Amino acid sequence: MHTPVTIVGAGLGGLTLARVLHVHGIPAAVYEAEPSPLARTQGGMLDIHDYNGQLAVEAAGLTDAFRGLVLDGRQAMRVLDRHGTVLAERADDGTGGRPEVQRADLRRMLLDALPAGTVHWGHKVTGARAVGAGRHEVVFAGGGTLTTGLLVGADGAWSRIRPLLTEVVPEYVGEAFVELYLYDADTRHPAAAKAVGGGSLMVPSVGKGIHAHRERGDTLHTYVSLARPLDWFATIDFGDPAGAAARIAAEFDGWAPELTALITDGDTAPVLRPHYTLPLGHRWARVPGVTLIGDAAHLMPANGEGANLAMLDGAELGQALAARPDDVETALAEYEAAMFPRSAEVGAEATRFEELLAGAGEDDVARILVDAFDEFTGAVRES
Repeated sequence: MHTPVTIVGAGLGGLTLARVLHVHGIPAAVYEAEPSPLARTQGGMLDIHDYNGQLAVEAAGLTDAFRGLVLDGRQAMRVLDRHGTVLAERADDGTGGRPEVQRADLRRMLLDALPAGTVHWGHKVTGARAVGAGRHEVVFAGGGTLTTGLLVGADGAWSRIRPLLTEVVPEYVGEAFVELYLYDADTRHPAAAKAVGGGSLMVPSVGKGIHAHRERGDTLHTYVSLARPLDWFATIDFGDPAGAAARIAAEFDGWAPELTALITDGDTAPVLRPHYTLPLGHRWARVPGVTLIGDAAHLMPANGEGANLAMLDGAELGQALAARPDDVETALAEYEAAMFPRSAEVGAEATRFEELLAGAGEDDVARILVDAFDEFTGAVRES
């Protein structure tokens, strides 16, 4: 294969693709809007699954490096009710198929495994257009351009490459996360730390919930889920961290104080993360010289699969291109033929779960989540 691959986006999917291509001797250039790999924090913990994300790691030849990133004990999980009563709990015995790593560490592992200069930082893509014969011109902020014979959009929910393939745009799903961090939790926030335990915590309710992860060291990462219109969130002044936290916590009035402390005692300002999705099962007709991976291809609400799917997309696309170096279009078609049903199946599973929760009462929400928890983790219920 003589045409270098142009990848827009240096997230986990784009970097996995670049690494798998490098393993097979195929040159790639990654263009990323952020000015450097340290420009912003990269989010919290990721559980990397043995049926998708870990397969991508293996294809990238990085299994040993990945194992060095795993945080022991973080596969522990627990479900509590709003009063702080434990409904189900699973200890991390080291045998689970979803080891937890920090997203930033995973990204650094991939960056370190690429040749110097592979990622071009500070290159924000503003658009792209077809110029004939399967080639595309990519336009950067500031006016620079490049023309490529093979373009991959790995640029997330608001992809600038997606319009080359489809007119669909993401839509708000009616739910958002509000994120906060608590530092030095065992000493400064002991009640909240005890509630979370050694791994992750889920406290479900109707139209809302509190979730948390214990990250590296003594840090708790809170995810408050709220099913509210965007207009409702717009009434909250997130420029006033204490006021915003108090407003969010008010939605959990009467909950156990060790749970609401995960909101009110945050050491960081609350950050709003609205959830968007593309239509379930959406696909596009084959367009020569371009394709998408990850959220750019199949954005869906938070379900624990996004990063894993993006990495597997990148790995499988890289392998397809390596297997057919003289027939790029067949490689792209084969990649998409596998990617479309795989992502649709994951989206359908998430939709079925949401349908189970729709209209459920308080006790039903907890029961449904605990049943799902038991199925996927082999949890031991409290009597």
